[in-house]
Amino acid sequence: MESFLKFPFYAKAALLLVGLYALVSILFQAQDIILPLIYSMIIAISINPVVNFLVRKRINRTLSIAIVLIFTLLILVGLVVLLSSQVSRLSESWPELAGKFKAMFRQGVMWVSEVFNIKVYNIDGWISNVKAQMFTKSGAAIGVTISTMGGVLATIFLTPVYTFMILFYLEHLREFVHKVFGGNNGNKVDDILKETKTIIQSYLVGLFIEFAIIAVLNSVGLLILGIQYAILLGIIGALLNVIPYLGGIIAAVLFMMVALLTKTPEYVLYVIVLYTVIQLVDNNYIVPKIIGSKVKLNALMSILAVIAGAALWGIPGMFLSIPLLAVVKLILDRIEPMKPWGFLLGDTSPSIMKLKPVFKKKKI
Repeated sequence: MESFLKFPFYAKAALLLVGLYALVSILFQAQDIILPLIYSMIIAISINPVVNFLVRKRINRTLSIAIVLIFTLLILVGLVVLLSSQVSRLSESWPELAGKFKAMFRQGVMWVSEVFNIKVYNIDGWISNVKAQMFTKSGAAIGVTISTMGGVLATIFLTPVYTFMILFYLEHLREFVHKVFGGNNGNKVDDILKETKTIIQSYLVGLFIEFAIIAVLNSVGLLILGIQYAILLGIIGALLNVIPYLGGIIAAVLFMMVALLTKTPEYVLYVIVLYTVIQLVDNNYIVPKIIGSKVKLNALMSILAVIAGAALWGIPGMFLSIPLLAVVKLILDRIEPMKPWGFLLGDTSPSIMKLKPVFKKKKI
């Protein structure tokens, strides 16, 4: 009869903390290797149905993968060209915008001096100290920027290669998972793989459709208001919308700043109304209808995931945090011992917009 060694609670907690520390350290140190792999897996899962469709049409699998990858890269290149044209317009008007910003900043300094009874030269001295500290750290910042750009370029070149290899060896990788986790649970592992793949595909495709709709709504709304750089702001706002809660706040502030610099102050109110309407449409129609309730994460865990992703991998971590957390929840929900952790990540409370007031009748 087999005997198992039982550890006390504090020993289990210590082992768990050590394991988490080792995992986080590996994720941070190996991010230049891990990030391209994550991007590649997300792209491969998203475009795999198109590849299978071409294979069913009796096109060689290698050629099918190449065709779909080239078409996907052409779409991304078109998006980059569109953004570059808008950025070039912004760069041409940058000196004028910078002058307006300096004038508004000076007015803000005068207002703070009058309201809080602080000498203007004291405020200017504090601003000068902050600038000096920023310049002293600029050398380290330049080094970090260069290393970051190197990682970004490596990701751009490696992601298509990894995506091609993952799609080409997909059956081989699936068989590997069966050999590792199968055993007596082969059917269960196969069901988990199929369900997870289907839900991930629907979630990622829904997220892309939501991005496209929000980009169009933002751009059209800003064009109607006559805000400059409407298309660029619309696309940036849609990208930030992928980051829950924090991304929406950053996008709203960005829209208001551009409206304040390029228009009269009342346009800030118009932009707030426009962004509020778009968010109401997004949260109450687009997300429930397109993304659906297959992956529902609660606000607390979403914000924690975004902050942890930013601390671990920077800006890419912020964008990847929610899709990765959704994948983790999908897997946890389909493994019986891990279902409580999936429940912790989920959200069972009703939406605020669906809450109905309850009126009690007074007894006569």
